[in-house]
Amino acid sequence: MKHICVFCGSNLGAQPEYVEAARHLGQVLAARQITLIYGGARVGTMGEIADSVLAAGGQVIGVIPQALAEKVAHAGLTDLRIVPSMHERKALMADLADGFIALPGGLGTFEEFFEVLTWAQLGMHHKPCGLLNVRGYYQPLMDFLDHAVAQRFLKAEHRAMALIDDDPVRLLEQFRTYRPPSVSKWLD
Repeated sequence: MKHICVFCGSNLGAQPEYVEAARHLGQVLAARQITLIYGGARVGTMGEIADSVLAAGGQVIGVIPQALAEKVAHAGLTDLRIVPSMHERKALMADLADGFIALPGGLGTFEEFFEVLTWAQLGMHHKPCGLLNVRGYYQPLMDFLDHAVAQRFLKAEHRAMALIDDDPVRLLEQFRTYRPPSVSKWLD
C-alpha cells in the first residue's frame, strides 16, 4: 500500500482521543512511507492528520472542491488538487488510493466511507475499507450492519468488508491481508 485515503471530520469532535487518533494515524502512515490522500482542509481532524503526516516527513495529497478551497484549504500540503465538485473530489480520491480508512466524523465521513464500501461490494474496486474505532465510535454502526445482515438486506461476506480496529497498526495489517469476497451482492 502506497496511498491511503482517510475520511475524517472538519470538526475536532467532543473527545480529545479523536484528535490524538488522527495524529497517531498520520505518524503511522508517514513512518510506513504511505502517502495520505484526504479532503484537503486545514480544519478539524482533517487538518490534524495532514499536519501530523507532514511533521513526520510524510507526503500528503489533498483533494478539495473549488467552493471549499477558498474557505478551508490547507496551504502547506505536498500536493493540493482543486476540483470543480464534490463528485469529482471523491472520484479522484478513490482513484489515487490503495485503501480507505474512516476516522470518527459526521455525515460527510459516513457518506464517503459508504460510497467506497458500496463500490467494493459491487466489485468496482477491490481495495480494503476500514474504520478506526476510536473510543468505540463505530460500534453502534457495526451493530446496525449486523442488524442489516439479520434482516437479509446485506450478506455477511459484505458486512465483513468493513474492517475495524481501534489501533491503526492492526487495521493496516488487516489491509495487508485483505481479500475481497467473491459472492454476488444479491441475496435471492
